[in-house]
Amino acid sequence: MLKKPVRSVFGEEAQIKNITFLGYADAKEADDPFKSAFKTAALCAKHGYTVVNGAGPGIMKAATLGAQSEGGKTIGVTFYPKDIPVFEGRDETNKVDELIVEKNYLERTLKLLEIGQVFIIFNGGTGTISEFGMAWGLARLYFGHHKPLILFGDFWQEIIFAFTRGMYIRPEERLVFQIVNKPEDAIKAIEELKKEFKPSDHNHQHPTFSI
Repeated sequence: MLKKPVRSVFGEEAQIKNITFLGYADAKEADDPFKSAFKTAALCAKHGYTVVNGAGPGIMKAATLGAQSEGGKTIGVTFYPKDIPVFEGRDETNKVDELIVEKNYLERTLKLLEIGQVFIIFNGGTGTISEFGMAWGLARLYFGHHKPLILFGDFWQEIIFAFTRGMYIRPEERLVFQIVNKPEDAIKAIEELKKEFKPSDHNHQHPTFSI
């Protein structure tokens, strides 16, 4: 049991203010992941959270639109590549309220993880996989004062099962995320985390996140 102030990876006392959305850049407005991200971001904004995303298209744009539909604040993190022709880059139609420009893809990813206190990860490609892997790895390294992951979609069940069956996944690594399949469940998980993230009494005797 841990009894100490919750601190983020970057040393500040943990308060859930910013929710980082990660997912498929090619998702279209008619696609279920886009709709789910929109609804989830709208709920986050309605509950007073700032929505953070990569300032690109797809899930990122859905997060911005959803948050702004409820009058919420949005932050985008991007970079302008010179030698990465397949990177989707900045989507000018994703009109975030605040734009942060980094030097390269790695710094952009790190900034997305730095700004958010909770990560909601939707379906996606290799970019989403890399973001998920880094977020999961950091959560394990800083377990007990980590930043939790919310994995959106039932498909994550099979992915996590494959990891636990085929790789050396430690017990604590299963305690830093929750799998949800509804926007309402995502916001419920965040609200539950707020109760756990009390600097005066933070412990993991009854972890919120497990599979």
